[in-house]
Amino acid sequence: MLVLRSGLTRALAARTLAPQVCSSFATGPRQYDGTVYEFRTYYLKPSKMNEFLENTKKNIHLRTAHSELVGYWSVEFGGRMNKVFHIWKYDNFAHRTQVRKALAKDKEWQEQYLIPNLALIDKQESEITYLVPWCKLEKPPKEGIYELATFQMKPGGPALWGDPFKRAVHAHINQGYTKLVGVFHAEYGVLNRVHVLWWNESADSRAAGRHQSHEDPRVVAAVRESVNFLESQQNMFLIPMSFSPLK
Repeated sequence: MLVLRSGLTRALAARTLAPQVCSSFATGPRQYDGTVYEFRTYYLKPSKMNEFLENTKKNIHLRTAHSELVGYWSVEFGGRMNKVFHIWKYDNFAHRTQVRKALAKDKEWQEQYLIPNLALIDKQESEITYLVPWCKLEKPPKEGIYELATFQMKPGGPALWGDPFKRAVHAHINQGYTKLVGVFHAEYGVLNRVHVLWWNESADSRAAGRHQSHEDPRVVAAVRESVNFLESQQNMFLIPMSFSPLK
């Protein structure tokens, strides 16, 4: 009987202690902000790109009346052409659900934008992301160009690769080689994926900063540490639309 009780005591103690022991290893820095950012990518029919953009420019106010548009870009380099990329901000998932329901009932939006544009779109993709806990969304000081660098990291989440990745990002911005707009961690979509949105004055200033960073031992050391957890990377060069809040 004493043995049974002592065994039970040990089991209960293990249950009590296990979450405390494992939590720091399992989660890393916590994401407490419920704000979500939806990444939407539209692949357009080649002959319809200009028509789509003109209609969007004319009617985007009907969409932004429902929720906040962070930025809207056309893709210049890096993957399939005739593609637009935009980011929408929601307070939480309930907010997004409310917005989608409202859009479904908005006849003006449906008739002037959605229905005419559906015939121009070849494919759509959606991804839900959070800003990483150590990053705030920044607005560049003036108009420029953007780069979305997408990193596919090894399974394990930020607890595995979060700190090295953070050091690699900061190594670039601390030396002034580029300006950080935001770092986003995928929640729905391909997991263990991180998007870094950069801003530069021009494509040439971006190229110059990149060349300089390649010769900076501080950046090289940080990147070498981070790539131990990297599976693949893709970069897209983005041109902001005239109606984009981020220009």
